[in-house]
Amino acid sequence: MESPLDNEVVVGKIESAEAFEDARKPKLAKLEVDLGTETAQSAAQLLYHHDIDELPGTRVLCVTDLGTVNIAGYTSEVLTVGVPGEDGNPVLVTPTKDVPLGGGLY
Repeated sequence: MESPLDNEVVVGKIESAEAFEDARKPKLAKLEVDLGTETAQSAAQLLYHHDIDELPGTRVLCVTDLGTVNIAGYTSEVLTVGVPGEDGNPVLVTPTKDVPLGGGLY
C-alpha cells in the first residue's frame, strides 16, 4: 500500500496536541497527526486562533514531502497547513466533511 508520505498534501487527524514551551516562536504546538497508515509529528504555530484542548480529533491538511525539521529538539516531519487570519496569524485549513485519512489533495 502507498504511504501517505509519498503524496505531497494529505488529510490527517490530530491525535494529540501540547503547547511547545521550548520553541522560540510563540504559540507553537507539538502535534501527533494520524495520516491513515502512519503517524507523523508536526510543530505548528496555530495557538493564536485555536485552543490546544480543541485540536485533537481535528482533520487537517499536511504537506509531507518537505523533509524533517528539528525545532528545539523536536522533529517535525510534516507541515500542518494554515492560512493567515485577519490578524495575519495562522488559521488551520481543514476539510468541511469527514474524509478518509491519508487522502491526497487534488
